Amino acid sequence: MTLYSLADKVIEAPVVTSFTRIGYDLRRLMGDWRDPGTYRMAGRVVAITGPTSGLGLAAAEVLTAVGASVILIARDERKASELRARLATETGNEEISVLICDMADMDAVRAAARTIDAEYDRLDVLIHNAGSLLKERRTAPGGVELTTAVQVVGPFLMTGLLLDKLAATPYARVLTMSSGGMYTAGLTVSKLQMDPESYRGAEQYARAKRAQVTLNEMWAERTAGSGIRFHALHPGWADTPGVAESLPRFRMLLGPLLRSPAQGADTLVWLAADDGIPLASSGGFWLDRRPRSIHRLRSTRRTDTPQRRSELWNWVSHAADWELPRPGDAESPFILEIRATAIRYSK
Repeated sequence: MTLYSLADKVIEAPVVTSFTRIGYDLRRLMGDWRDPGTYRMAGRVVAITGPTSGLGLAAAEVLTAVGASVILIARDERKASELRARLATETGNEEISVLICDMADMDAVRAAARTIDAEYDRLDVLIHNAGSLLKERRTAPGGVELTTAVQVVGPFLMTGLLLDKLAATPYARVLTMSSGGMYTAGLTVSKLQMDPESYRGAEQYARAKRAQVTLNEMWAERTAGSGIRFHALHPGWADTPGVAESLPRFRMLLGPLLRSPAQGADTLVWLAADDGIPLASSGGFWLDRRPRSIHRLRSTRRTDTPQRRSELWNWVSHAADWELPRPGDAESPFILEIRATAIRYSK
């Protein structure tokens, strides 16, 4: 074990040192990280949801600055258009487009995926960053609880609809911004959507984030051979507008220990830009540029069974009204690519 790995384990053990800016600052210094601004992504297409504030905004600022062609997928057209104009002015990068889509509305997600598929000949990175932490239960179009729709069903559907485009792009990757809060929640399907009487926004958020991380692993397993890399991550505890609005006491308590949005988004940008991350790490869960366990508690580990994983995939697939193409679907380039890769590996 290297000195850095040993020090990282010491930092990782207590949540307070690991998740706050203390952990970020120490790991960055010890790891001699490459500055995200030094990457070059000209010619690459990156689609990001939730780009107008917080972590998504911090990531979009860096990705446009390093030359990527960035698709800003947002609900608010005014905010997205203003952001597009500002980023173009500040970076000189005109390859920035706005795509209006509510990730809780599956019809809107389908329309957005069709637009990306029709207007771009490649998709290098698909970033699922849009989030929702509500004080009271709300329902999305289609009847799914809103937080679950935005963070689980919508991203699942968009990923599925863009698999062919991703598989046709070398080194393509799908990145999901989760949360350290998922460590408190076990894997559940029957209780994934809390009812109005027992609804607690932070707990609902954690359950959805747990589902995200589990699905990230399952995507990697079920698309092995496609060449697509799947990664989930959490940003640590970052000072974002969402935290300020939804968790004011938490923000007041942690104060200066909270990470900046740029620090929280660092690993997201690194996963999007760096080509040195091995394909074998697909399905991984990351914090501060290192893979982490998806469990810190025995109680959540006990819930993570093959049966529940299968139930989760089936439930989300039904809610999204989308199924993974099967080997008999010969017209799918995605399936053909998996077959071709399997044949190459078998020789």
